[in-house]
This record gives sequence, C-alpha cells and structure tokens, in this order.
Amino acid sequence: MTVMAELSVVPLGTSSTELSTYVAEAVKTIKQAKGVKWQLTPMGTIVETDTLDKLLSLVKEAHEALFKIGAKRVSTLIKIDDRRDRRGERMKEKVDSVLTKI
Repeated sequence: MTVMAELSVVPLGTSSTELSTYVAEAVKTIKQAKGVKWQLTPMGTIVETDTLDKLLSLVKEAHEALFKIGAKRVSTLIKIDDRRDRRGERMKEKVDSVLTKI
C-alpha cells in the first residue's frame, strides 16, 4: 500500500453540536472497504490504500454517507501522502520511525 490520507468529514448546519453519529457513518463506510487500512483519531481518520483512485473513491463514499443520513451540507478535508517509491504498511512504519527516535 502506498497512498495514505488524513480525512475529516463533517456535517454543517445540524441541529446539534454532537456529531459522532455522522462521523460513525463515515467510518462505517471506510471500515467496509476492502483492501483499506484505517485508524480513527480524535480529529480525523487515517486511511491507507494501494491506489490513489481507490482512496479518492473511498473519500467520495464517506462524504456521501453523511448526506444519506440527513446532512444538508458536508465539508470534507483531505491531506494525501502519495509515495510511489516505497510499498508496505506505511502508517505503522511512519509511527514506528518516530517512536524509535523519542
């Protein structure tokens, strides 16, 4: 796998400040995707796939999932790391690399 992204999908204009139901719906979409590693964090979700096309398709599905449960407006923020000179489980490798240095 070579493409990672930090993804934050947020509904706007809901009647509540509680957003976990919406976030859970986006994460369910990510969890169901085949060939995708993911990690939920307090501020977003990290995903890792083998192609940019798969990543962008997954982002679209997570974005659309919020509309399916009633959101009228959705804001999606994506930060992509597309490294093509290296393969493997880069999420874990990146974290492990930092941890060995502290």
